[in-house]
Amino acid sequence: MRKNARKLATGALVAGLFAMGAGTAVAASWHNIPTLSTGGAKFHHGQYKWWPAGQNHGAFEWKGQLQDADHGDGHNVYIQVKVEGYDWSRYNGKQKKTVPLNHLNWSGAQRYTDDAYIRVCRDKGSLNPDNCSSTKHYQR
Repeated sequence: MRKNARKLATGALVAGLFAMGAGTAVAASWHNIPTLSTGGAKFHHGQYKWWPAGQNHGAFEWKGQLQDADHGDGHNVYIQVKVEGYDWSRYNGKQKKTVPLNHLNWSGAQRYTDDAYIRVCRDKGSLNPDNCSSTKHYQR
């Protein structure tokens, strides 16, 4: 009899943990970022998700492919991401290549991040201003 009670308790515990995991997966689901592009730079196959408070710092997570779209211009490309209360964070690509990126951005002063901004840019050097795509704003 005690053996059956233990099996039943173990089964209930496993079912409860599975249900909690499924709830977390739904809460932190991926959403598409439309292709961001500007002369010579492109960010495609982008996705983002918001992590709940208490998981991964309640962060804005994003991923995608950063592409140097003009191999002949001699310039590098980068992504910029900003969350409320902080300046832009820069993630560099590589000349003449497409690189996969996956990062978390969050506000350390808050339990979770509410606002995030993302754009792709071409680095035209110190004498010329960089050109960037329009900035996409995402809210929790």
